[in-house]
Amino acid sequence: MKIAITGGTGFVGAHLAKSLTGKGHDVVLIARGLDKRNETVLHIERTEFKAIGTSDEEKLADAFSGCDVVAHCAGINRELTPGDYDRIHVQGTQNVVNAAKKAGVKKIVIVSFYRARPDCGSLYHESKYAAEDVVRNSGLDYTVLKAGMIYGKGDHMLDHLSHVFHTLPLFAMVGFTPRHAAPLAIEDFVKVMEAALIEGRLSRQTIGVVGPERMTLEEAVRRVAKVVGKVPVIFPMPVFFHYGLAKVLEGTMTIPLVATAQVRILTESFDEPYECHQSLPEDLQPVIKFTDEQISKGLPAPGPFGLHDLKCRGGRI
Repeated sequence: MKIAITGGTGFVGAHLAKSLTGKGHDVVLIARGLDKRNETVLHIERTEFKAIGTSDEEKLADAFSGCDVVAHCAGINRELTPGDYDRIHVQGTQNVVNAAKKAGVKKIVIVSFYRARPDCGSLYHESKYAAEDVVRNSGLDYTVLKAGMIYGKGDHMLDHLSHVFHTLPLFAMVGFTPRHAAPLAIEDFVKVMEAALIEGRLSRQTIGVVGPERMTLEEAVRRVAKVVGKVPVIFPMPVFFHYGLAKVLEGTMTIPLVATAQVRILTESFDEPYECHQSLPEDLQPVIKFTDEQISKGLPAPGPFGLHDLKCRGGRI
């Protein structure tokens, strides 16, 4: 098969591309070319790179030409300019749908967030849910995958926690109420995506996908710290403190330690869905636990945050 991946150089898109090409499929990587975390994906066999975003419907249609399905992984977790969530999540998804129809693509698999929902006061959550609706109402075959906390090599969570602990062994939890998560290994999530893309399964379904092990966010942080080899002081701080911190970090870091949307995500347990999602069949249920070995596989090279992480130094994006 030939499969197009929007956000193809990002965390999920790159892992998906490597798995698909390893199974003999051809992949068209579609990305603006700004994500520098995993450029090795551009050089693997059976891939073709198109340096375009989701704003140009005609270029997308050309890129989708000859493709059987589209994996729509493009998205952002912070706005660089007002309206970015709507432009990228909602309008961008509509462009992907329109381009897919022009190119004769039969199915779209979209990656969304587990707690995405309307009318909740968070532009991130609302725009992700609106993007889901664009796909559900497209007239094309589709699968909406609402993922929880995905982790693995090249993610933001393990990457940032590792650098935090190597910089200063302190970690402030969001708020004073314990929140829960069920960490989802990227390998398990890719398996679900491939079932929808290659095998045509999960047709016209909205599926919630979380890991097999429920824990508090503090427990998840402590597990990562243990593997990193640090014993941080972990303490709660008010939610307003984190919103203020996010504003500062968004203005100073190329990849903020925490963004405003992430603070909102962390104010609620995100192992519980907004509404009833359809369940995965037993053979696709995630099974990989958040173990020391699994965490270690996803960690970046050890080291603290540095000047290269600051916007003023033209750091990574």
